[in-house]
This record gives sequence, structure tokens and C-alpha cells, in this order.
Amino acid sequence: MNVDTDRAGRVRVQPDLTVPGHGEILVVGDTASLDQEGKPLEGVAQVAMQGGAHAARTILRRIGGEPGQPFVYHDRGSMAIIGRGSAIADIRGVRFSGPIAWLAWLFLHIFELIGFRNRLVVMIAWATAYFTRQRSVRLITYQDH
Repeated sequence: MNVDTDRAGRVRVQPDLTVPGHGEILVVGDTASLDQEGKPLEGVAQVAMQGGAHAARTILRRIGGEPGQPFVYHDRGSMAIIGRGSAIADIRGVRFSGPIAWLAWLFLHIFELIGFRNRLVVMIAWATAYFTRQRSVRLITYQDH
């Protein structure tokens, strides 16, 4: 099947996340190209998670005989770890950094996990890495052998 793609190879989708001419196919996440308010949505986890939830609701609506609805992305902000115990955050126009942003990042990511066991395992792993000063690999490098 040939579909229209943008320069990055993402599938151009209708406002309800369906492929033009193929309403039975929904595309979400960083494989979908959709403009909202005149700007393309970014290929980040927030967009993918909200798009996936919208696609699930669309499928359930269609099973119930109801039409789909347009996808509306709600920007909940941006956060990034920048060092040990330090981060930056921009949540709905409120910007902060340092240890407070780091704790906010930590708790938000734990909260988003599904299930108590997953949260507990990740908290233990992160606490162990933090207190033992383990460094995780953050770069992938290729070496010729």
C-alpha cells in the first residue's frame, strides 16, 4: 500500500489518526505526521501515549457503532535529567531546575508506570544506581574491529 509520507518518512494522517483513504488503519507515535495549530506534533512519548489512548477509544467507539473523533494533543510539559540530582522542567509555562525538577522527573516517571510491582522494581533499581554511583551507558558508539 502506498501512503503519503513527510520528509522524515512518517505517515501523514487525518485529524482522527487514520490513513487517508484507509479509515480502518490508525497510525500513532513517531510514525505519524499530524499538524495541530499549524505545527507538526513532535515524535515524543507524550504524543505517542496520548495518540495510543485515542486510537483505543476510536476502536471502541467504532465497535459501538459511533464515529471516531479528532485527536487533540494536550502538552503536559517537558522534563529532562541533566546530571546527578539535577534536571530541568517546563510544565505549562512554569520553568524550574535543579534538585526539585529532578525529584519531579523521578516521581512523574514512577507514577506513569503500570502496576505497583513495576514501580517498586524501578524505584529499587534507581535508588541502588543512585547510592552506589553506578553510571548507566547513555551513548551508543560504534568501533571498527
